[in-house]
Amino acid sequence: MNHRSPYELMVAVILSAQCTDERVNKVIPGFFKRFKTVKAVASASLEDIEDEIRSTGFFRNKAKSLKGNATVLLAEHGGEVPRTLAELVKLPGVGRKTASAVLGAAFGLAEGVVVDTHVTRISRLLHLSSEKTPEKIERDLIEILPKKDWIRWTHMIIDHGRAVCVARRPKCAECVLSDLCPSSEVK
Repeated sequence: MNHRSPYELMVAVILSAQCTDERVNKVIPGFFKRFKTVKAVASASLEDIEDEIRSTGFFRNKAKSLKGNATVLLAEHGGEVPRTLAELVKLPGVGRKTASAVLGAAFGLAEGVVVDTHVTRISRLLHLSSEKTPEKIERDLIEILPKKDWIRWTHMIIDHGRAVCVARRPKCAECVLSDLCPSSEVK
């Protein structure tokens, strides 16, 4: 997702719930043109925030999260995005996945493995985890992946899930992992 600061990235990740990165990348420029600072988001009405993010879906809940998030950032962190998982998950709209994504992409800090729909699906296909919840899948992945690879691995698996191991039409014949993948359709 396009961003120019850790705060812009956090907003983008919050908006990405049940929404494509492409849509978020279209919304972010207008959002930050209208609300240039954390203070501007905290001061904005919910209706104004909703108007800017409506096309991302679930805009009412996301607007509440963004406003609450900005308010807490100002009150408790001087308007700056915290650099720890423990502090980030206390912010409205930020769960473990969002916190790990922000820490990894904005600060290069590996505090967890981001488990989105692609990571979930491919981890199960590769038999890296048989779990169903992101928290349990993350626990399995943390046990087998070196910490130094957590950030890069997540990005590679997400890209692989978008380009090759597509949910409805996997390209197993083109997959570099087909020899290792128990779910491969290539025999």
